[in-house]
Amino acid sequence: MSEWSRWLLIGVLSILFGILALGNAVAVSVAIVWVTGSMLLLAGTFQTIAGFYDAGTGNKFISVTLGLLTAILGLSFMKNPFEGTMSITLVITMFIAAGGMLRLIWAARMRHTGFFWMMLFSGALSILLAGYIFANFEQASEKLLGILLGLELLFNGAAIVVLALFLRAYSDEL
Repeated sequence: MSEWSRWLLIGVLSILFGILALGNAVAVSVAIVWVTGSMLLLAGTFQTIAGFYDAGTGNKFISVTLGLLTAILGLSFMKNPFEGTMSITLVITMFIAAGGMLRLIWAARMRHTGFFWMMLFSGALSILLAGYIFANFEQASEKLLGILLGLELLFNGAAIVVLALFLRAYSDEL
């Protein structure tokens, strides 16, 4: 199998998985939270164990405490994945809103350039998206993680397909 055809296969698979994720965004969201919880539990367990070997009582206490808190958060996500989707959705929405606010500030600083309107538009759309998610938080939190993963898989797949076609067309010149 040629290099470009391997990339094409990977791109097509990514697109298919993106479509599957978008088709069942709630299940994908729950799976993301469960995997996140598993990773937090594992990391917290290792940090707790490593903390017992830290030098000094203060370091040991902080490391063990943070490890236990991380493990408890992981267990909480695994035990209550729907509540975990709400927690993660809240954090993501806050990042979207903060990014929009930052772009609005940048737009104000760029108001005398040709980039002002695009930055203003981008910031305003992010603020509106965050507002929409907050206004429909219960429904959005069930699906948002799955939708974001599905879209990322679609965009990633499309980019890889383009890369494969580029490699096929220009492989002799590389």
